[in-house]
Amino acid sequence: MTDDTKAKAGPDERLSYEQARAELASVVERLEAGGTSLEESLALWERGEALAVICQRWLDGARARIDAARQEPAS
Repeated sequence: MTDDTKAKAGPDERLSYEQARAELASVVERLEAGGTSLEESLALWERGEALAVICQRWLDGARARIDAARQEPAS
C-alpha cells in the first residue's frame, strides 16, 4: 500500500500485514476455543474474513512488486 492509499483508507486498511495477520490468528484462536454465542461467533467470522482480505491484498502487492522487479532489465 502506498502512503496515499493509507491516508484515504479506513482504519482496517491502515493495518500492516503483520498486524492483520496477528489479529486474524487471535480471531481463529477464539473461534477454535468455542464458548461464544452464535452472534459473537458470526461477528468473529466476519472480522476474520475482512482480515484475510487485507492480508491477501498485502501479499498480492508484494507479489506484484517482485514480478515488476524481475521484469526490469539488469544494468
